[in-house]
Amino acid sequence: MKLLVRSVFVAITLLLIFYVSRPSADFPPPPSGAKQSMEPADTETPLRRAYFTDFTREEIIAHYQKEFIGFPTLRLNYPPEDAQTIIRDQTRSYYLEELAHPLRESLYINGFVPQHKKDAILIDGVEYYQKITIKYVPSSSAARIVYVLAFSGLTYFVFNELTKLLTSFVKFIFSFFR
Repeated sequence: MKLLVRSVFVAITLLLIFYVSRPSADFPPPPSGAKQSMEPADTETPLRRAYFTDFTREEIIAHYQKEFIGFPTLRLNYPPEDAQTIIRDQTRSYYLEELAHPLRESLYINGFVPQHKKDAILIDGVEYYQKITIKYVPSSSAARIVYVLAFSGLTYFVFNELTKLLTSFVKFIFSFFR
């Protein structure tokens, strides 16, 4: 039984190491027809880009899910107020979602859809439906491998100690019935 448990544990650890050791994805391309924003706040880091587009929220999310492939992807929804801490301070937001590859990288998608005529997005004489801000958060393959190895070692240690504790407890209980 111990051999089976250890074999399964080693297999899971090796699969996790393979999963996290793969290189991170590149910054995904924008939706077709989107115009990139050249505002200073939108160009201050290569890991954050903004675009003006006529796509809806569902079309934007579907586009980035298609581009952010290769691993299981979680789709997480955040309150729009969190955009000021996750994307950038003073970011206006109507919705904020995260596409995440667990233990790997994340792609935050912030959309601002004007709700009032005074907030309309007019760029070069063209009115757009929304402005999206994409923030890519990659991680180092080496750091991911270190985390998996540390977590696996800790899990192995805790599992062994719990097994010893449970074995002692069972022996103690059965000593009363002799």
